[in-house]
Amino acid sequence: MLCVGIFVGLVLESWSLPVQHETCGYLPPPVTRDFPLREGDILKAGSHGAQVTCLADSCRWPKAVDGFVYVPYIISRQYEDMDRITIETGMLDISSATCVKFVPRTHEPNFLNIESRTGCWSYLGMTGGSQTLSLQSPGCMWSGVAAHQLMHALGFVHEQSRSDRDYHISILWENIPEDQRDNFRKYETNNLNTAYDYSSVMHYGRYAFSEDGGPTIIPKPDPYIPMGQRDGPSLTDIHKINILYNCGRY
Repeated sequence: MLCVGIFVGLVLESWSLPVQHETCGYLPPPVTRDFPLREGDILKAGSHGAQVTCLADSCRWPKAVDGFVYVPYIISRQYEDMDRITIETGMLDISSATCVKFVPRTHEPNFLNIESRTGCWSYLGMTGGSQTLSLQSPGCMWSGVAAHQLMHALGFVHEQSRSDRDYHISILWENIPEDQRDNFRKYETNNLNTAYDYSSVMHYGRYAFSEDGGPTIIPKPDPYIPMGQRDGPSLTDIHKINILYNCGRY
């Protein structure tokens, strides 16, 4: 009964981070929205949103003279205290191990505007100005989900979109609805000389966007390797942030 309750609740809250749940099966795909989302939760922003990697200075958040990367944010007052704690925990999971520091906005022109809109989604990298990041309450209220969207805002795409993904996973296209197949596109990415990470907080789950409940992603060579989690950034996720932002001592 607990699993049924969780499943129904997530459907109603329009969950948009498809990932396997080892106990209750798979989570539903995102609902259709009136704005363009790529890969389920990356919002397009004109020509900027067409990019699939974030390596240029114009996309990354700038580094301050003290060596830290400060990302200003505003958290909407619509959130309750526990929601705010959940979001700030996701921030802390990144800030505690990287040179990226999320700081409350004072007067900065570029900042994250975190709101409870429909679903969980973000722009890719820094877009400039007020940059919306949606974490719907209660459907997106896990610190790992917050960290996932924050990593999109820092410039990271999904792990299974990597250019080398075919060496590590198989996509079961027959189990994916035709109108959802764009969510599984592979891109020419700079993988920052890091190993493929099944445990990345940015990886889809085994049943993401499934049409009939069958798996859509199978790992290689061991088909039983766990994939996709929303507990928080993996060690490799943290390593990637430190490489992308040249964090030095971290």
